[in-house]
Amino acid sequence: MLASDTSHAVEQMQVAIWRGMSPLEKARVTSDLTRAVYQLALAGVRRRYPAASDRECFLRVALLTLGRSLACRVYPEASSLVDP
Repeated sequence: MLASDTSHAVEQMQVAIWRGMSPLEKARVTSDLTRAVYQLALAGVRRRYPAASDRECFLRVALLTLGRSLACRVYPEASSLVDP
């Protein structure tokens, strides 16, 4: 079972659709979903930090998605960001 709010029959149809997709179609769906999740995370950061610059928002999303340790290794300036 993939989702608790989806019937088994519908879930089986979804899996069949995924199996019928070409690798390119799967890559496009994955890319679109990744982009949508990033945009939602960015919108949340902008809402919490309305005065933040674009770079600060980018870094805050990196902190959320990568975790503090990795984000600070990749983007050292992220280490200066603290939550209020």
